[in-house]
Formats: sequence, structure tokens, C-alpha cells
Amino acid sequence: MRSLTAAVVLLAALPATAAAAVLGFAGPSVGPVPVEFIMFGIVLAGVGIFHHQTFKIAVTGATVIALYKIFFSPFRTGASISGFGLHVEHEWVILANLFLLLMGFALLARHFEESGVPASLPKYLPNDWKGAWILLLLIAFISSFLDNIAAALIGGAVAHKVFKGKVHIGYIAGIVAASNAGGAFSVVGDTTTTMMWIAGVGPQEVFEAIIGTLVALVILIPLARVQQKHSPLHVPEGDEAKIDWPRVAVVLSILALAVIVNVVMNTKFYELSDKGPFLGLAVWVAILATAGLRKPEWSLLPENLKGTIFLLSLVLCASMMPVEKLPTASWQTAFGLGFTSAVFDNIPLTALALAQGGYDWGFLAFAVGFGGSMIWFGSSAGVALSNMYPEAKNTKNYLRHGYWVAIAYVAAFMTMLYVLGFHPGSTPRTVQTVESPAGVEAPAVPPTH
Repeated sequence: MRSLTAAVVLLAALPATAAAAVLGFAGPSVGPVPVEFIMFGIVLAGVGIFHHQTFKIAVTGATVIALYKIFFSPFRTGASISGFGLHVEHEWVILANLFLLLMGFALLARHFEESGVPASLPKYLPNDWKGAWILLLLIAFISSFLDNIAAALIGGAVAHKVFKGKVHIGYIAGIVAASNAGGAFSVVGDTTTTMMWIAGVGPQEVFEAIIGTLVALVILIPLARVQQKHSPLHVPEGDEAKIDWPRVAVVLSILALAVIVNVVMNTKFYELSDKGPFLGLAVWVAILATAGLRKPEWSLLPENLKGTIFLLSLVLCASMMPVEKLPTASWQTAFGLGFTSAVFDNIPLTALALAQGGYDWGFLAFAVGFGGSMIWFGSSAGVALSNMYPEAKNTKNYLRHGYWVAIAYVAAFMTMLYVLGFHPGSTPRTVQTVESPAGVEAPAVPPTH
């Protein structure tokens, strides 16, 4: 019921602004809330409550919302089926890039897991609480260049080994938080930041979230101390892992080509960068080019396909929302999205923010990335790790023993605000511009400095 309550709270927090009342949106509403948002809230609540039916809920939700928009409420690009066609034409590059990256990164993550690097981590851990904390730091580091789900599972496996299977639920929350913190400042570390990257947000704009990451990791020290008291760290002797350096080279090659192609397309060929899924194609070119060096685990693709379609369905839902009805982008809104992401999937929240624009992307990246750690089902990393540690699914105990994660989020966000200040960043190519009807002049927007 927590997710259902949160859905009601979220919908109640979407007041119509005066400008939105006269600009752009002409579909049915319930009070100030467009019907699309109510439908989307139901989809997100369903995903949060019925964890074993998420795929069906997301795909059905995207289909129903699309049909509703076609027959009853216009798209930004026009009404009826022609409006839907133009909408898909506008969104297909983002969706195709995301599809290729999610499928490709699944193979990348397996390459890294089998490289021997994760298995070698225990030998670097001191036999006290500092070892437990350093493990969290290593998880965050791995997550900065690897999928945060993979980083959380690698950390969970190492923790199970060095703590002899006795991992405290508070430390489990710490592992989830560390994996999400590491991905928050890197455009290849989390699906949300990768979405920003695809949309044209520069890596340097996201990287400022590293300040929040560092502060949050320091505040997680009490969870490391709790774990050491619960079950002291013990590194097995004579268990030396062999590193497969060619496989490490494969991982670095895939990441390097992705970065190079994205930088070149957005600096030298920006006018062409939104004409095709060049970033996703670069990842797959690298995967196929290095397949002779180390064969990818092709069998992962069918099982990863379902999860990818689930996420794309949520992104498609978000793209169909009338974003001019959302609260104005500000640090307060970004801060609130962090708490919202603890109960709702952060993928569609990010998609909404990218469609709206006006955010400081480092703040948004940290909020939607790290904020989901506050509850176990608030992030994909938390859901994945809960399958390894089922006790994490006790939400009451997760909150009671992992409350340091919420403290870390608030302290880290406020530190970022004090040190950096909130400054709207670049305009993503996903932004839905509000067109004024004939005879209506859009209100002036003051310049930002």
C-alpha cells in the first residue's frame, strides 16, 4: 500500500501552472491533473506493488496510454494516429539507443564478472570495519563504469564470502546505496545517466554529482561498523584469483569506443547526432569486433530482452506525458524526485525530467540515482540484490536498519547545493517545447547565469 499511497501523493503534487493552462495541453483533466498522469501513476504503482507482474503492467500501460492519446487526448506532435506516428518518429532514436545499450551492457557486465577482477577484490580488504567500508567504495567504483545492478550483485557475492554468509540488512542497504551512488556521476554507470547522455547532456554536467557520491559514501560508514559488529570480516587465505587480462581489454575497448563515438558525434556532427542510434551501435560494433578475443555470453540476450522491453515501455509512457503540467524544474523539485524514486522506478522519472528540461543534471542524476536506495524496491539494484538476500524484502526492517541511506541522501544533496548551487544545464534534444496557440504569447523566461 506504500506505493499506492505514494502514487496519490505524486499525482496531488502536479499542480497546473498558469502558463500551462493556456499553452500546449488540450486533453481531458481531473481537476488540475491530466488523465495521462493518473494512468501513468497507476502503472507506476502497479510496478511498485506487483513485483512479479512488472513486465505485463508496463507493456499494458504503454499500450493503453497510447490508445487513450490516439483517441481522446492529442500528442505534442498532433492528434490521432498521425500524431502518434510523429511522436514515435521523434522518440525512436532515444528508444533504439537505450535498447542497444541495455542489451549490450548485459554482455559487458558478464565480461567483467568473468575477468577475475571481482574475485580478486577480497585480498585488498582490511580485517576490520574499514574493510567493510572499502568494499562499499569498491562497489561504487565498479558501478561508475559498469551497470549498477552488476555492481550490486558483485558486491553482494563478495560480502557473502568475506562475512561468511552473515550479512546485516543495514549493510545490504549500504551495498544498494553504494552501487547507485557510483553510477550517479557517470554516464555509463546507470541507466538514468546513460539516458541523459543519449539525450545530449554532457558527461561533465553529470560528473558534478561525484560530490554527492563522496559525501554519501562517508555517511555510510556506520553501516560498515554495524556489519563488522554483526559478523567480522574474514578474508580467506590462499584463494588467489587469476585475472583474465584479454577479457579486461574487451571491457575497456567497449567502453572506450562508446565514449569516443558519443564525444565525436556531439562535437563534430551534432546536427546528425539525433538521426540514428550511434552510441548504441558503437557498443555493438565493439562487442562484435572483440568477439574473437573473448566470446560474449550470447545466452544472456533472451533473458535480458524482457527487462529491456519493460524499461522501454516505461520510458515510452513518460514520453507521452504533457510535461508542461509538471512543477517547474528547481532544486526543490529535484530533491523531491529523490524521495519519489524510492517508491517509483527512476527510469520514467528521468524520462519526464528530460522531456521537461530546465534541470541541473548533476543534481537530477544524484537524486534519481541515489534516492532509489532508500527502499529496497526503489532501484533495479535493490530488487536484484533482494533476490540474493530475501530478508531485504522486509521493507520495515530495511528502513529501520538502513536509515543511514536516507540521511546520506539529504546531507549529500544539501552539500551539493551549498558547494555548487543549482544551475539549469544544457537543453536535451528530448525537451518538448511548448508552442503558443494563435494569439497567445508565451510568458518570458528570465535568462539563467
